[in-house]
Amino acid sequence: MAAAEPKTPAGTAAARRLARSCWSAFWDYETPKVIVVKNRRLGIVYRTVQLLILLYFVWYVFIVQKSYQDRETGPESSVITKVKGITSSEHKVWDVEEYVKPPEGGSVFSIITRIEVTPFQTLGTCAESMRVRNATCDSDEDCVAGQLDMLGNGLRTGRCVPYYHGSSKTCEVSAWCPVEDGASVSQFLGKMAPNFTILIKNSIHYPKFQFSKGNIENRKDGYLKHCTFHEVSDLYCPIFKLGYIVEQAGENFTQLAHAGGVIGVIINWDCDLDLSASKCNPKYSFRRLDPKHVPASSGYNFRFAKYYKVNGSTTRTLIKAYGIRIDVIVHGQVNQPTLPTGREVQPDSHHH
Repeated sequence: MAAAEPKTPAGTAAARRLARSCWSAFWDYETPKVIVVKNRRLGIVYRTVQLLILLYFVWYVFIVQKSYQDRETGPESSVITKVKGITSSEHKVWDVEEYVKPPEGGSVFSIITRIEVTPFQTLGTCAESMRVRNATCDSDEDCVAGQLDMLGNGLRTGRCVPYYHGSSKTCEVSAWCPVEDGASVSQFLGKMAPNFTILIKNSIHYPKFQFSKGNIENRKDGYLKHCTFHEVSDLYCPIFKLGYIVEQAGENFTQLAHAGGVIGVIINWDCDLDLSASKCNPKYSFRRLDPKHVPASSGYNFRFAKYYKVNGSTTRTLIKAYGIRIDVIVHGQVNQPTLPTGREVQPDSHHH
């Protein structure tokens, strides 16, 4: 009887098959099989899809998006402002030192157009404003001595006293008297305000590309002394009339001056360094920033006081000011071709 052949282990057989397949892959030659489908409609669809893909990359990616360029957004920016003009109210003439707050000439400032003045306030006791919650009373029992209302004008004394006018009574407070609502006088400053001029000097810098530019014409003939902004003829004369800014924001000047509001002056620097630096120009737009259709949050006002001495006693004039706040906002981006050597394209030497 013949002896049985030894059985090859399963692992060895698998290794041999793997080795044969590797040698086969090394020596064998393969070629894809091409099938030509003679269908005109299918061919047109196929070529149309190819054309659309090509157009997408050529037109949208390279021409519209300019993806071959490097990009930087959010320029470093400096804004300096200066307001000029005079106006008058029923009682006095106002110059720029009085109606512009703060006076430093930054990117955010307010032009006062209406005031409510409470003169000759001194520290003492007087009737609380009727606008304060639970301030009205019929007798002293309605007023708690020592009570302090954070929305009121002072510390309650516990007495119920006649109001400044009419037959009503309110709780007495220890405060600056008379309180604001009891003796304020309104004055309108907006008569000549549309003719106020505002110089907005802006310089921007893109550090990645070492590109800088400003929005003022570099001339020595006193150009800025007699020009005003025009989008076509005087783009580099950033002197705007306040009335022009309000009009471009789509607002009524008289209404805005009475209740106050916030106007944004947006300067946009979108620059393409494929072109010369002279083609990089600022674009201005204007819009109202506070929600005028929401009564609770529309309008703009603030308070300040002027202190002085009368017969040795400290006296103040309280002013509630309504005005047009200007916010100068600068943004933009710069595009530049990406060079394989890493060398940056320098901007045109001619600057405005």
